[in-house]
Amino acid sequence: MRLHRLEVEGFGPFRSRQTVDFDAFADDGIFLIAGRTGAGKSSILDAVCFGLYGGVPRYDGGEKRLRSDHCEPDDPSEVVVEFSTPTGRFRVTRSPEYLRPAKRGGGMTKQASAVALEVWTDAGWVGRAARAVDVAGELDEILQLSREQFLHKNLVIASFLSSSFWNAISWSMTPSVNGEPSLVGIGTME
Repeated sequence: MRLHRLEVEGFGPFRSRQTVDFDAFADDGIFLIAGRTGAGKSSILDAVCFGLYGGVPRYDGGEKRLRSDHCEPDDPSEVVVEFSTPTGRFRVTRSPEYLRPAKRGGGMTKQASAVALEVWTDAGWVGRAARAVDVAGELDEILQLSREQFLHKNLVIASFLSSSFWNAISWSMTPSVNGEPSLVGIGTME
């Protein structure tokens, strides 16, 4: 699987729509999500995982805090993940359940979670599934990876998931372009 694009709005720390164009890094083959504590690195990974699998590991079994605390009550919450596999190019749009202002009568009402799976064709994006159970079944077939396999084999996740990755890497000092040593890690997860 190859990620192409991520759009996040009203999710985690992101109130307004943010877009990550993974294709901009495609020539490098691998990229690093880096930043200061609290910058949103883990939230980007949470958004990808939520988009593809409908859940986020660090919120499993606890309070679901997927909707941004920065949102106004009527702001939307949505994650869009565009990816490809050997079987085609796909887009998943997923929204968590959250409270929003009622359209009639006042007060708050529950906005139900929603999900849609689309496939790219010569005619553009075409809907493939729109019920959570159908999207999950389609994505199982398309991705052929459970959420745990996806996280373990495809992403270097922050330490809240597993320190075993860092222990599995073989670290060495190598010269960089300017002659100064740089730390390089080479390894694979089993």
